[in-house]
Amino acid sequence: MAAPISQTCAAVERSIRERVPPLLTDLYQFTMAYAYWRSGRHNEPAVFELFFRSNPFGGGFSLFSGLHDCLLFMRSFHFTEEDVEYLRSVLPPGSDPGFFSFLRELDCSGVTLRSVPEGTVVFARVPLMEVSGPLAVVQLLETSLLCLVNYASLVCSNAARFRLAAGSRRKLLEMGLRRAQGPDGGLTASRYTHIGGFDLTSNVLAGYLFGIPVAGTMAHSYVTSFCSLEEVWPQSLAPANGDCDSADPVDLVSLSRGWLGRVCELLGVEPSGIREGELAAFLSYAIAYPRNFLPVIDSYSVGSSGLVNFCAVALSLCELQYKPLGVRLDSGDLCRQSVEVRRAFRACSDHFSIPAFQSLVIVGTNNISEHSIQELNEKENEIDVVGVGTHLVTCTRQPSLGCVYKLVEVRGSPRMKVSEDPEKSTMPGSKAVYRLLDSQGHPFLDLLCLCEESPPQVGVAIRCHPLGQGQEAGAVTVTPAQVASLRQDVFTQGQITHPLRSAAEVRESVQSALRTLLPQHKRLQDPEAYTVAVSEKLYTVFTEVRRGDASNRNGSKILLAI
Repeated sequence: MAAPISQTCAAVERSIRERVPPLLTDLYQFTMAYAYWRSGRHNEPAVFELFFRSNPFGGGFSLFSGLHDCLLFMRSFHFTEEDVEYLRSVLPPGSDPGFFSFLRELDCSGVTLRSVPEGTVVFARVPLMEVSGPLAVVQLLETSLLCLVNYASLVCSNAARFRLAAGSRRKLLEMGLRRAQGPDGGLTASRYTHIGGFDLTSNVLAGYLFGIPVAGTMAHSYVTSFCSLEEVWPQSLAPANGDCDSADPVDLVSLSRGWLGRVCELLGVEPSGIREGELAAFLSYAIAYPRNFLPVIDSYSVGSSGLVNFCAVALSLCELQYKPLGVRLDSGDLCRQSVEVRRAFRACSDHFSIPAFQSLVIVGTNNISEHSIQELNEKENEIDVVGVGTHLVTCTRQPSLGCVYKLVEVRGSPRMKVSEDPEKSTMPGSKAVYRLLDSQGHPFLDLLCLCEESPPQVGVAIRCHPLGQGQEAGAVTVTPAQVASLRQDVFTQGQITHPLRSAAEVRESVQSALRTLLPQHKRLQDPEAYTVAVSEKLYTVFTEVRRGDASNRNGSKILLAI
């Protein structure tokens, strides 16, 4: 029975507090906070933005994830006495004791977080989160917030690409816990790959904490642990349609032996190649889980042993009115093997008049990558469920999203980083973010404006400046059929002000958002670039701030890019 929602929610928050305490940050955050405090600037109002500079995996979009964890982290943010004493030991000798008293009282009660909703389809250079509050505390939040958003958004985006590659017909099983970068990476991956489009997880703790459907039956070790039918115990199974206390149990070993001969004859398999230990493993598991029989059938040879052993046991279960689930393939040519397996299932169904064999599931799990799934669409195959581990949770194509956290305003005055590398320059000022959509509801441009600007209006032409990649961008004029604000106030005065959503709810939002995205923007290869632009007023502020900084750098030209 599932745990009560209140119990699992408390467990999730406790997990965040334990995994992301305020000491999970870089030392320079504390040295800067001390310097701010020492100079009396620690309470100056400041604004930081969190964003990424390029879309991951060479794609055209990303999915914003990790907000849920950020909110729980901020709500519980405080330093214990042990934290403060440790900081006293690692900060430079001679640090003013008053700073440590300041840390003891520090929390996020003066911090406001405005954010894009979790699960939103997002694009490079769009501010995902705006964190405002006293300078010292919002500086101290930087590393932890980046840690919580970077991997969650990356692995969620990776999962969405796998889902796009797989299409809607196949189910996707996340099974990467054993390959993940530590327990926290595994748990984060399970939650956010589900949000990104995976249907199931093998991770039991993720199922408990986040309500994700869990799946799994047996590994090769279970099969190879058996040598003979003498190891099967008990050997009998009561029929499914009888009272378990009164129905006469049936010798499943003898029943399966009888079916085995008939299956070998039907499929033209030589009995001498059949592994008795494999049959024993299947029988033992079927007796333990007659309603959940889905073994791995490639521990030895699929064609000459695993397949016929499965069919013999599965037909025995059907005779006793149970319904087997299917098989898992974990090595070799999955496409070819799945076709052969399906052909055998249909032959058994037709020859023995067993309709249940028509709906048996074939699961494929063999170092699956995004490319592997795309190949499934190009080759004949009968795979219903794809299990993905290493390439999903480790994001092998791109190990980091590269989110950054940049100061954009202090005491109401815009700030920006001006760099010789135009990709690392930033856009100054506190902003509003709007998404412009066409008449069919497809987004075509994200517009960054100053907070004090009036929002764009439906049907009214807007002059704006697209953010370029290495060159000055000329102005364009666009007219939206629909306008959506991408910013929500989600944390104010120490409290979460927007309802937290379950993984399932965010997952549905993700799939809905992806359906609205134009095909050219969600192509897995060579997607068309989505336009992100700034308003005329923001462009003017950018130009003025840049000109002031450029004059201090011998007039060197800074390009419009963030």
